[in-house]
Amino acid sequence: MQRTSFREMACSIARTLDVIGEPWSPLILRDIWVGMNRFDEIQADLGISRKVLTERLNHLVEHGVLERRPYDRRPRYEYHLTTKGTELVDLLMVMADWGDRWLAGESGPPVLYRHHACGEISRVELHCAHCGKPMHANDVDVLPGPGSATPEAAATPSEPR
Repeated sequence: MQRTSFREMACSIARTLDVIGEPWSPLILRDIWVGMNRFDEIQADLGISRKVLTERLNHLVEHGVLERRPYDRRPRYEYHLTTKGTELVDLLMVMADWGDRWLAGESGPPVLYRHHACGEISRVELHCAHCGKPMHANDVDVLPGPGSATPEAAATPSEPR
């Protein structure tokens, strides 16, 4: 099925969606992150058709999110996250936190995250890379950047709201 390409849009959200914006890709990345590295494991866990899984894996490999590693003499591969893919999992953890908060219901979150550094069960929280304070949608102004679709707007950012 032909998908709309967002790769040329001057928007980082659109460009990210061009890589993982259909429903199976984030679930495939989740499975690989938790250790399901072989095609048959992923296919069995998700119940996805072999054709769709093959297309999604190829797409993620082409975009440098996954790498293939052969594991026997037949052309069989394990799939592993690249650095680029591991950073996408950070995005999935933010999505999971939102789902835990708004969709988990009375039974609570389906999985918990233990932080390696402190050993505690925790959740992902966005913070400013500059000052370290929490950073949410109402805490920022969106200004044109150097890759903006309108170069003159990027040269003279608008006043903050």
